[in-house]
Amino acid sequence: MPRTIIALLRAVNVGSRRVTMERLRAVCTDAGLDDVRTHLASGNVLFTTAKRSLPKLERDLAAALEAGLGFDVDVFLRTAAELQEVVAAVPFPPQELEAAHACYVGFLGEPLTAAERAQVLGFATDDDAFALREREVYWLRRRRESETEFSYAGLERALKRCATFRNLKTVEALATKSA
Repeated sequence: MPRTIIALLRAVNVGSRRVTMERLRAVCTDAGLDDVRTHLASGNVLFTTAKRSLPKLERDLAAALEAGLGFDVDVFLRTAAELQEVVAAVPFPPQELEAAHACYVGFLGEPLTAAERAQVLGFATDDDAFALREREVYWLRRRRESETEFSYAGLERALKRCATFRNLKTVEALATKSA
């Protein structure tokens, strides 16, 4: 039975890694995915598939994207149910979200280890708050990005692995579209 999957692609349409959403949909369709849709131009792809193994699908899609786009793309997959859980589990109260400059969700491929969890939580300051799930990092940014010490790249350097971040509003929209 087909199910809806959301692919969160890292660093699409950043720097020289430019791709139209039409081309991205075509590459994903050529890779055997069904009902392919994109959301915004930042590497958010929704599709259906009967394939069961998400790790294999993640590897296969990454290979197809590299072949079709000409550059390496890190792929983070979540089922529609998983993405809806990410939205439901937002740990910050509504009044904090409203007062904040932004709230982001960082997606990882593998669960955080205990040491990594401690490391991420250690980034907290008066300007930046963090909360964790197994494969997600919630980042509440109380000031502009230029006014905070934390960065996406800093997280990747600290963890020694890739992640991709999305604004909470984008994650909410993807969860709604995938329902």
